[in-house]
Amino acid sequence: MKRDMILLVLCLCVLAGIGWLNPDEAVPTAAIAQEQACTLILDAGHGGEDGGASTAAGNKESDINLAIVLKTHALMTFLGVEPSLTRNSDTSLHSSEAETIRQKKVSDLKNRVAMVEHVPNALLISVHQNHFTDPRYSGSQVFYGEGEANRQWGEHAQEALRQILSPENDRKAKPIPDGIYLFDHITCPAILVECGFLSNGEEAALLCTDSYQRKVAVALAGSYFSGVQGDLITKRGE
Repeated sequence: MKRDMILLVLCLCVLAGIGWLNPDEAVPTAAIAQEQACTLILDAGHGGEDGGASTAAGNKESDINLAIVLKTHALMTFLGVEPSLTRNSDTSLHSSEAETIRQKKVSDLKNRVAMVEHVPNALLISVHQNHFTDPRYSGSQVFYGEGEANRQWGEHAQEALRQILSPENDRKAKPIPDGIYLFDHITCPAILVECGFLSNGEEAALLCTDSYQRKVAVALAGSYFSGVQGDLITKRGE
């Protein structure tokens, strides 16, 4: 399985360098496309008035999350998988009756849960960026939901991110902590991907570039094909 993932990642890296990542130009590849037993949902965290964390230069987490999700969507579509998106623009998903910032954030999260739960046989990748008071820390990290299948998926994703972004990254995939509203209320297999630290100047600068965002997209796609189609779909009941 690991060898297969490496080969797939290498192939995707070649694709990533030839400019296919414009969603309007993506063409499904029949040789790779398979009947989708599950629907992949790509969730760009935050949005609208909720920009999330930010870089020292003022780049918003919500914008970086969205850019990565759109690139991942384009790649997956190119490979014959059509994901759903919780958002495709810089908007909050709150209901119209929400007025205060707090109400809008709570409403946004509730609506994301409803969107995910409404999709039969859903699989969720939620994209975020990390931030810490100490700027020394860097590296992507994956958190996964309960169950063995989620653990395997999270580990696949962590390994793909390590291979493509930073081989020296020794972070491990971990169970998602309690108190993350979206993950506390959904029932489908899911991972949360912290792509890097916006508090680290060097990594933040990379995360704002088109080329680095493409690499993250390649890693997420690789984790789907090697981890999900190989193991997770057949173990949804575990």
